[in-house]
Amino acid sequence: MGASDGNRQSDMSDQPPAPTQAQPESQRQSKPRMVVLGRIAGVYGLRGWVHVYSETDPIENILRYRPWYLGPDGRAFELQEGKRHGKGLVARLAGCEDRDQAAALTGADIAIPRDRLPPPRADEFYWFDLEGLAVETTEGLSLGRVDHLFSTGANDVVCVKGERERLIPFVWGDVIKDVDFTLGRVLVDWDADF
Repeated sequence: MGASDGNRQSDMSDQPPAPTQAQPESQRQSKPRMVVLGRIAGVYGLRGWVHVYSETDPIENILRYRPWYLGPDGRAFELQEGKRHGKGLVARLAGCEDRDQAAALTGADIAIPRDRLPPPRADEFYWFDLEGLAVETTEGLSLGRVDHLFSTGANDVVCVKGERERLIPFVWGDVIKDVDFTLGRVLVDWDADF
C-alpha cells in the first residue's frame, strides 16, 4: 500500500542544516533531498497572498510544513498564514507584501526536505520513493523504470519508461504484486505487449 504524500503531521520545528561559507567543502553537509509538495499557482488579491496548488492529501497538509523552499534556487519562505479558499488554498508568505511580489513567485514549486516528512508505516511508502525503481513483470521481463505516478480519480497510475512508455494502473495485489526497496524493484502482473 502507499501514501502519496505527507498526510501525517511531522515535527516541523527543526530546520535542515545549511552549510555556511566559512566551512571547508569537506565539512559541509550534503544538500538534503527536496520533495515537491505543490506550487504557487497565481496571485490572490493585492496584499501578497498567493493561490497554492497542493499535491498533499488532504490538500491542507501542505500548510503544516515550514519553511517552504521555492523555485529552482530553493529560497526559503516562512509561511505566515494559509487557509482553504473555495476548492483550493491561499497563503501569505513572509516578505511577500504586494501583488507584484506574489506574481514573481507564480509557477514556483513548493518543496521541503525529504527528512521533514513523517516516516511511512511498514505497509506504506511515498510515491516519490518509487521513482527510479526498476519495473519487472512476474515473468521476469524488464519494462523500464518508474518515471512518476499520477491519479486519474478512478485509480493511481505508474508511468514506466523503458524502450517505450507504459501506463500501468497502481492496483495493489492485482497488478502491483510487490515493491522491494532493497532490490530496487516493482513487480507487476502486466502483459509486456500492452
